[in-house]
Amino acid sequence: MEQPLIHPSELADRLDEFVVCDLRWSLTDPSHGRQTYEEGHIPGAIFVDLDVDLSAPPGLSGRHPLPDPEVFGHTLGRLGIGPESDVVAYDDSGGAIAARLWWMLRAVGHTASRVLDGGYQAWQGADLPVETGWNEPEPTSYPTPRDFRGVVSMSSLEGKTVVDARAGERYRGEIEPVDPKAGHIPGSVSLPHSGNLGVSGAFLTPEKLAKRFAGVGDGAVMSCGSGVTACHNTLAMVAAGREMPLVYVGSFSEWSRRDMPVRTGSAP
Repeated sequence: MEQPLIHPSELADRLDEFVVCDLRWSLTDPSHGRQTYEEGHIPGAIFVDLDVDLSAPPGLSGRHPLPDPEVFGHTLGRLGIGPESDVVAYDDSGGAIAARLWWMLRAVGHTASRVLDGGYQAWQGADLPVETGWNEPEPTSYPTPRDFRGVVSMSSLEGKTVVDARAGERYRGEIEPVDPKAGHIPGSVSLPHSGNLGVSGAFLTPEKLAKRFAGVGDGAVMSCGSGVTACHNTLAMVAAGREMPLVYVGSFSEWSRRDMPVRTGSAP
């Protein structure tokens, strides 16, 4: 499978070859993404809104359910992404949000998608150019995807290993900032997505990632709060040379909204 990460220096050398997407977003501040984008972004990058562009309206199925494939195809075209586009996504949170676009593209068969390793901080840290203001994408057309592959529904979780990418304190039920219950899906194991990154904010080496996910079987399902950081663990597994695992998009936000039983503490 094609390498899911790209280094800032490689992106800078080939910037005109990519559709670059800025996915900065904050769980607690809806204005964060657009504001930081306008204040400075990678030259030519377009802003992609997690809530608007990569999700259907929230509800019982979770805070960030997948849009209909036809809607997603229209969105890609509106964003200037065509079937031949080479896409690079970035954010300012270690790829936690950018991985959602990467995964959605891969899930509809668009393999030419990568995440900027280290994100916007790595770009700035390398003294690479930035621009301010707003870029309007040049619309194109994208054929309607048939479906999102590798998606698991809540009703299909039984008998599968569920890997929870949320922070440990949310898994244990010590805090819960947004969902109606605190804790985790009974039987799920905790593997916070932050552990995929080194101190610099870039991903660990493929060898270290392989070691981190060595205990995760091929049939495991990636989960999180609302199907976003689950994609970060998915990307990390692919970077480690593994096949792309299954993803439960509804994740704990759906599980808790449907009033399913939850477990607290550190044990699955």
